[in-house]
Amino acid sequence: MERLVAAVLAAGVLQVLLATADDHYLLSRIAFGSCANQSAPQPIWDAINKFDPQVFIWLGDNIYGDIRRPFIFLGKERTIGPWQNAPRFIPSSSSEMLSRYNSAKNVPGYLRLRAKAKVVGTWDDHDYGLNDAGKEFSAKSTNQRLLLDFLDEPQDSPRRKQAGVYTSYTFGPPGKQVKIILLDTRYHRDPLSSDGSVLGDSQWSWLGKELRGPPSAITIIGSSIQVISNLSGTTGPLFYMESWGRFPKERDRLFKLINDSKRDGVFFISGDVHFGEITRYDCAAGYPLYDITSSGLTQAVEKVLPSPLRFIVRFLAWFTPSTMRVKNQNCRYRSCTYGEPNFGAIQINWDASPVNLKIQVRDINGLPVTGVDISLSELQAWNRTIKAGQDQRHCTLEVKLPWIVRYRLAILVYSVLALLLLALVGLICAVTLACRVCLKKCKTD
Repeated sequence: MERLVAAVLAAGVLQVLLATADDHYLLSRIAFGSCANQSAPQPIWDAINKFDPQVFIWLGDNIYGDIRRPFIFLGKERTIGPWQNAPRFIPSSSSEMLSRYNSAKNVPGYLRLRAKAKVVGTWDDHDYGLNDAGKEFSAKSTNQRLLLDFLDEPQDSPRRKQAGVYTSYTFGPPGKQVKIILLDTRYHRDPLSSDGSVLGDSQWSWLGKELRGPPSAITIIGSSIQVISNLSGTTGPLFYMESWGRFPKERDRLFKLINDSKRDGVFFISGDVHFGEITRYDCAAGYPLYDITSSGLTQAVEKVLPSPLRFIVRFLAWFTPSTMRVKNQNCRYRSCTYGEPNFGAIQINWDASPVNLKIQVRDINGLPVTGVDISLSELQAWNRTIKAGQDQRHCTLEVKLPWIVRYRLAILVYSVLALLLLALVGLICAVTLACRVCLKKCKTD
């Protein structure tokens, strides 16, 4: 217990020192992650601590604060199926949220990280308080305070007075500055089917000022949901995932703001989806925009199946069309996605000429599963390397694919289900025929 107390005190002192030294703090190692269930084992902190980041960025679902009810097909309260009449997720009380935050904050590996790194972050839906919730959620102001307490946000911070948890940080001396912009994709977000606003007017105004403000060598925009990828465009109508692609007008507005600001060195980091991947869009700004997704620290899509069957998840990930995903020799699997626990790692080599960024998604042992090496000169509009007609793979949105390609996952699944149904009908017919033959024979005998 004494060691835990000492670690917490050291973390508090370090946070104060780093907060006052941001302007001169040369930042070269950043880790980030999302989706950490406070009730699950969290061995991945060992790999993150071994990476030794100077800054760690939470990208949401820092705890799972809402209550997930079981699948109920029949009865008075049905939580799944076309006849669903009760919500699958319900919010928990503020006292229960606080208890879960306290559990997460006292994980030994996370305590060690807090003692040596600056921890910043935003939220997603489960730590916001309710799965897939937006501006309509009534407990958002109370839960904002709980999140900021978890992040050790100073009591006089502007984040405690504004509507939403968006914020920014700037590290490093002039010429080598890294700006981290953290968005709030929950507090002001309109319903998913509305194609309305993601950020809300006040946050859009703030973001415009941040991007048009003093230049920085690198600008990292953290979004709890994916910015570049729009897998819902190819997984529907089977299932849909949250992303900026569900709000095409807002995503176009974001891309236009980056382009109009003439800010170089911008890329995104994101979470939410329970797998890691890197995506890229070449036709939004004067240079390629990358989105590095790391999800999750404990939650992972492959965990839904036993180990011998996880190849099915990997096959489906490979089979699902994704025009934005970066596929190269650095990928562990052919799909260039990783559905087991992971974290994001950014290394900046300021001594290289030009400056080099190594951005990776790493596994529970700290080994890379996918990654890109980017020269900072590639993220400058004046040195644009993408020409008209080139690399169209990263310029065609998922929703613009030919329908037979776009919906091939649904076609595959429905075809398999149809074959299984036919096989079942055939089996029933065969059994029925066999029974009739047996009965006829018995009567004859």
